[in-house]
Amino acid sequence: MSLRRKIRSIALFEQLGPGLVTGAADDDPSGIATYSQTGARFGHGLLWTMLLTYPLMTAIQLVSGEIGRVTGKGLAHNMGEVVAEPIVTALVALLFIANTINIGADLAAMGAASQLLAGGGAHGFTAGFAVLSLLLQMFIPYRRYVRFLKWLTLVLLAYVAVLLVVKVDWPAAGRGSVWPDPAVFGSKAAITTIVAIFGTTISPYLFFWQAAQEVEEVDHDPAAQPLRSAPDQAKPELRRIKLDTFVGMAASNLIAIAIMIAVAATLHAQGKTEIATAADAAQALEPVAGPFAFLLFTLGIVGTGLLSIPVLAGSAAYAVGETRGWTCGLDNKPWEAIGFYAVIGAATLLGIGIDLAGLDPIKALFWSAVINGVIAVPMMVVMMLVVSRRNQMGRFIAGPALKTFGWAATAVMAIAAIAMFVEMASGAT
Repeated sequence: MSLRRKIRSIALFEQLGPGLVTGAADDDPSGIATYSQTGARFGHGLLWTMLLTYPLMTAIQLVSGEIGRVTGKGLAHNMGEVVAEPIVTALVALLFIANTINIGADLAAMGAASQLLAGGGAHGFTAGFAVLSLLLQMFIPYRRYVRFLKWLTLVLLAYVAVLLVVKVDWPAAGRGSVWPDPAVFGSKAAITTIVAIFGTTISPYLFFWQAAQEVEEVDHDPAAQPLRSAPDQAKPELRRIKLDTFVGMAASNLIAIAIMIAVAATLHAQGKTEIATAADAAQALEPVAGPFAFLLFTLGIVGTGLLSIPVLAGSAAYAVGETRGWTCGLDNKPWEAIGFYAVIGAATLLGIGIDLAGLDPIKALFWSAVINGVIAVPMMVVMMLVVSRRNQMGRFIAGPALKTFGWAATAVMAIAAIAMFVEMASGAT
């Protein structure tokens, strides 16, 4: 590689920040479990959802990032300028509840995966990971240790390697990627799974996180200002946000597709259509890892868990803190942002409580994704109102393309959630 090309590659990588981290956090233990469940139960029948989610998740994350960078304020603050305070409080409460459930499910999965590898009690590992994550968030700036955690997420590429060594029905995978399978689509189980896929891919906590990280980019760069106040900075910054988000969401979706196809080609092809335990999920990696399948699976779950739990807890803390006017930010010391870190601590400790309640980790991960898919809808509606208002966005209101895809994402999420509730009410199978 020439020196000029190396310099270009380094410059390109340096432009990747909040969007790339958000994409990596999107493939958290909840995502791994949901995509694995989908591949095992439906084979290639729901692959088309990923073709649909990429432009929609990219659009809504672009909305999040642009709101933060243009206004210099987080989502909760901006929502408060569009809808009544009780509505914002209710949305933030829903976010806190959903994130806490997700944290509990992620921690439980990390404990169960570690038990596979080392034996002992899963609850002990769960509590240990919770304390470790909390200490890291409190005493080490997130942007410092996330550099190392990103490398652990590369373990997920093992699912890509599985595709190279097992027999994949590529014509079926191709058909499943572009068209719903009539034998699958329409059942209650399929509709619930679609909501879970949308919920784990287009998750509310990611909206708040990416906006908050763009605000922190402004706060920690003396030369940076909100774009409304410094429109001359807009062109390179908006270009960076677009590149960052498109790349981050593409990486997230490609891993999700690889997990679905790998599990379809291994477990589903062998007639195993239900994943009940972490050990069941790990079996998808056996063709490429053999006796090390549990090791790879554990590293993937633990790595993505340690990456995503601060995003889950932090996004809830940003949302609560913004509505209360508190000092927020993971670069602050605990004594500099007491309320902010109190929310992080509460969400993490309540997550341990959810694990101790005896919920099955794999089921908890799946249903946390379903919950995210439902509560995302009202949040996305308010976000689209914010990004369309000149009073808040100034000359940087969303263009026609972003509005179209943003509202399309909102509509798709709403239709899926409504269909799920209708199916549940009718008792269809």
